Parts: sequence; C-alpha cells; structure tokens
Amino acid sequence: MLTVVLSGLRDRWASFLGGFVALALGVGLLATMGLGLSATFHAPERSPQRFASSPVVVQGQDRLTLDVRRGPDTVPLEQRLDRPQPVDEELLRELRARWTVTTSGGPDAVGVDAPAAEVRALVGDRARVLTGGERAQADPDPERDARALVGLNALLGTSGGVTAFVSVFVVASTFAFTVALRRREFGLLRTAGATPGQIRRLLLAEAAALGVLASAAGCALGALGAPLLARTLVDGGLAPPWFTIGGPSWPCHAAFWTGVTVALAGAVAASRRAGKVGPTAALREADVDTDVLPLGRAVLGTGLLVTGLGLLVWTCVTEPSALLKRKTYTTLPILLITGVALLSPLLVRPAARLLRARGAVGTLVRENSAAAVRRTAAVAAPVLVTVALAGTLFGSATSVTRAKEVEAREQTAAEYVASGADLRPVTAPPGAVVSATGATSVFVRDGAEAVVKYGARAVADPAAFAELARLPVTAGDLRDLDDRSIVVSEEFERHRVGETVEVWRADGSGPVRLRVVAVLALGTGDNGPYVTRANAPGAALDRIDARGGGAGTVRALDASGGTVRSAPERQAVGNPQSRLGMVLVLGIALVYTTIGLANTLLMATSVRGRELASLRLAGATRTQILRVVTGEATLAVAIGALLGLLVTAVVLGALGAGLAALSAPVALVLPWAQVGAAAGVCVVVAVAASGVPAWRLTR
Repeated sequence: MLTVVLSGLRDRWASFLGGFVALALGVGLLATMGLGLSATFHAPERSPQRFASSPVVVQGQDRLTLDVRRGPDTVPLEQRLDRPQPVDEELLRELRARWTVTTSGGPDAVGVDAPAAEVRALVGDRARVLTGGERAQADPDPERDARALVGLNALLGTSGGVTAFVSVFVVASTFAFTVALRRREFGLLRTAGATPGQIRRLLLAEAAALGVLASAAGCALGALGAPLLARTLVDGGLAPPWFTIGGPSWPCHAAFWTGVTVALAGAVAASRRAGKVGPTAALREADVDTDVLPLGRAVLGTGLLVTGLGLLVWTCVTEPSALLKRKTYTTLPILLITGVALLSPLLVRPAARLLRARGAVGTLVRENSAAAVRRTAAVAAPVLVTVALAGTLFGSATSVTRAKEVEAREQTAAEYVASGADLRPVTAPPGAVVSATGATSVFVRDGAEAVVKYGARAVADPAAFAELARLPVTAGDLRDLDDRSIVVSEEFERHRVGETVEVWRADGSGPVRLRVVAVLALGTGDNGPYVTRANAPGAALDRIDARGGGAGTVRALDASGGTVRSAPERQAVGNPQSRLGMVLVLGIALVYTTIGLANTLLMATSVRGRELASLRLAGATRTQILRVVTGEATLAVAIGALLGLLVTAVVLGALGAGLAALSAPVALVLPWAQVGAAAGVCVVVAVAASGVPAWRLTR
C-alpha cells in the first residue's frame, strides 16, 4: 500500500500541488498567528517608575467590591474603578507618624520606606499595599499595555479562525474534485480486484502523507513568518512598539497536527465516494455529471444554511446589538457561506442556463458548464467564500461605522464642537449656548447576580445640555436632569421614568439613589447614561458643544485647548487599525481562493485533451476553443460571485433589521470596491489557469 501511495504522489504531483501549497500555507499562517496570539496573553512586566525608590507603595482602593448571589450563597465581585481613590487622610497621618512617606503626582498613592509586613498590618483593608513589581500599578495608566493587546488578540484570533475555515474548505474541495477526476482510475483498480476499503485506505494514506509533508513545511514557514508578522503589526499601528513574538513551541505543535487533521478530514468524504465507484466506471465516457449532491452533503448543507439563518434571526430578535459587534458579523456568515457552498451544485445548472449568449461559443460555454456540474461548482465555491467574506466583513463594518457617524451628527443641535482630552472650561459668549461634558462611569446592579459598569457622560450644565442635545428619548424629558437624577438607556434593568436606580460613582463612592428622568433608545451603543458633574467625581471635560455667539464662540472654543470643528462635518468614528485587520483577513481568503482556483482549473483542463481534440476535428479553431474554456471559467466565477453577493445581502439585511430594532440610523453600505477587487482577481486567475493548459493542449 505504501509503495502505491508514494508512486501515486510522485506520478500525480501536479494534481496534489495545489492542495500541498494550500495546506502548507494554512499551517504556516496558523503557526504564525498562534505565535503572535501567545505573545498577546501577557503584557510585559515594566519596572516601577513613579515610586521606583520606595520599597513599599500604599495606594487607594482601585476596585469596587460588592456581594452578588451565586446560587444559594453570596460572593464578592470586583469591578475596576476609572482611577484609584485618594489615600485616606487619617491613614496618611498614621504612616507619616511612623515612617518616611514620599508623595508623587497625586493623592492616590504614596511611597513608604518601611518593612512591607509592618505596613500591611497598619493599613489593613483601608488601602492596597504594593511591593516589588506590583509598584508599577501606581504608575500612570498601568493597564495601557494589557489594553493595547486586547484588539490585537481579537485580530489574530479572527485571522486564525478564518485561516482554519478557508484552508479546510480549499483542501476538502481539492480532494473531492481530485476523486471525481480519478473515477476511471478507481474503476480500473476495482476491475483489477481492489476492494472499496482498499480504495478508501489508499486515499486516506495519500492525504496523511500529503498532510505530514505540508504541515512540516508550514511549520517552517510559520517560524520564519512570525518575526515578519510582528514588524508588520507594529508598523501598521495594530500593535504597540514594544510588541515582540517569543519562542513558545505549542503554536507550532498545534498548527502541525491541525494540518494533518485537516488533510485527513478533507479526504474522508472523498474517500467514501471513491469507495463506491464500481468496475464499470472504467468504461464510462459520458462527461455529464450525475449524483453531484449526495444525501449527506445535502443534509449537512441544508442544516448549516438553516442554522445560520436561524441564528441571524434569533440574534436580531433577542439581542440586535450583538449584530454590530465584529465577532458576530465575522463568525455567523461562515455558517451561511459553508451551507450555500455545499448546496451550490443544485444552483449551478439553473444559473448556467440563464446565460443567453449567441453563437456556437456561447452555446458550448452554457452547455458544458451545466453538464460539468462538479467542475463548475468546484470553481464557484472558493469565489463564493472570498466574495462573501469581502461583502460581509467590509459591508458590516462600514455600515456600523456609517450608522455611528449619522447617529453622532443627529444627536446634537450644536454649530461647533470642541473635543480633546482635559479641555479647559469656557465661558459662553453673549447669545451662545455652551454645553460641556466628560467621560465617567457608573456601576449598577443587574439583578442579584451581577454588577454592570456603564460608560457614562457627565454633564456640566443640564439646561444647556438639554437645549443642544437631540438624543433618541423614548420617555421622559432631558430638561429634568439634576444632581439627584439620571438619564438611562433601555439597556438598564430599571428604565421607567420615575423609578429609582441605585448606582455607585466612578470613584467607588455610593451607593446613591438617582431618579430616572428620561429613557433613551439603545442606538449603536453610545446612548447614555447621563449624570451631572456632582455624580461624576474626577471626570475631565473632553467635549464642548456650542451654538450661537458667532466668532466669539469660535474664539472661546479655541481657548479650550481642543480641536474645533463644525458640528455638521462628518466625524470619522471608524478604527483604521480595525480596517487594516479586515484587509489582512480578506487577503488570507483571497490567497487561498487563487490557490484553489488555479489548482482546480489546471487539473480540470489538463484532462480535457480528448474533448478539445474532438472540437478541433469538428471544425473549431484554436481561438474558439480558448474562448470556450476561458468562458466556462469566467461563468463559474460569476456564479460564485453571485452566490457570495446573495450571502452578503442576507447578512446586511439582518444588520439593517438590527439597527432598526435599536432605533439607530439604517445606513447599509455594500463594499463594491472590495467585492469587485476580489471578483476581478478571481477572474484573472481563472482565465489564466484555464487558458494556459488549453493553449498547450491545442498546439
């Protein structure tokens, strides 16, 4: 058996080349992404800076601890505050009375020159005692490194998931199409006495050999590509400047065995079909495909399609805000894409029959495409994947960004807006209305089992705020906001006007009971809550809206130290780094698509020598034959692109329904540039991969 397998790999190396390259590249990308992902799990340890000379640091509490219910018991739950609380004055006096105390940069922490055990005994639970490397937590923004890795972790995880999905798809399609082309070979083996089990074991052994070789090559590529990935991420602004990829070995092990598993999994279904080939298949000459959609494939495709549609509808009805998240619009379309791809043989013939081209060439393109369903579907499937990913990823992200932009413009009646960190307060010129707000947080119990931290806005002048704000109020009145009340969104557990909400402020103080005076629609996620500055200790101004006052208002806003713009101007709320990440994901899918297309068409065209020779004997010119072959490839790409656009339309339709359910602006965008570029690359590759072997066969 091993001799037969190795001989087959050597003699048919060209037909296995595409699968080898796809699998090796997939393993290489998985190893690279895994190495990058492992580097995002832990931020680098930084030496203390603010209190580097103090052996002990006493810091105010930086967490809010509340008891919540877990089953029959209650357990403490911690939520991080926006900033640590100041160290208690009484505690400071006790520390200074016994040891040397160093202050630096604020009241939230002090350095103490004393034994750590004695300091802990004195402090108790009134503050935190930091020693060693923990002292870095008292530095400004100690979470900046970990926060910088959150988005990078999500990007690499998404890219790795897409890589795994597309590699499985391409490898499985390659093996399935290879089996279809080798039908007569298997028939001859059956005639020579081979059993169905031997045929299946032959294919599985070929897949195992291919998987081991390709996975080994892929791991080598991953080790070389990981440092390049780190530099690319840093140069593109996706990773902080200090980001480097270490040397753990588990990503390479995981990628290697994933590659072998993918190769075997892709060959399982194909081997079962090959085992059913009878001896009479060696005598078949008909090129019309039959039994192109086995029962198992039909059931699996229908199940995935129904599941994908059901999840979209269920998410839209129960939690429409989830449709706006990248994790959702990246993963849910994969179910739809796979389902449609599995069912694509059912759609090939009807789609091909729609071609109404005149003349002999057009007739041959239409009839050949409809007859060779497996070949047409094998070409259309990878195009479907790429076009659908381009449409759903870029379309969903752009639509969400556009909805946020429209919502931001509609929510203010201001003529000018100043924005920036730590703005200076301004005095309203005569005839002007000026409303200053800043970012803060509030903590609210969600039932007895959870405590939710909401990003809130602190209002400096409630009257001016009510005059300039155009928020989507569903109940109540913004003009009633004062120091004893709050404006909430429909996301709150208690969101009826007049109800009382128990909240803890951003510094952990509380609880305070605030009356709900207005309720806002959810929108795209930035609606409320709103409180006054009295309930937002430590909040710094970061936005000033103004209307009226003419040039005096502009001069006043310039003096605030922020960036002043006209309110109607379009404000970009998208993330360039996130867009670069989507380009990376789409690039991976496009590379696989080109490999799959080239491999499929090279194999399919190379075995059509007798067919093309018959066309020459029937009077067709060489140019006409080339037009027929490339026309078939182009039609298959068009069918795949059409199916991809269909999936995109379904996903964007669900997103639009979700935005409408959230009372957010519905601003759907179909990314024609990205979809057109992906389809254009597919057409070029398909024409080249089919035209070159056809030209050689007709010499």
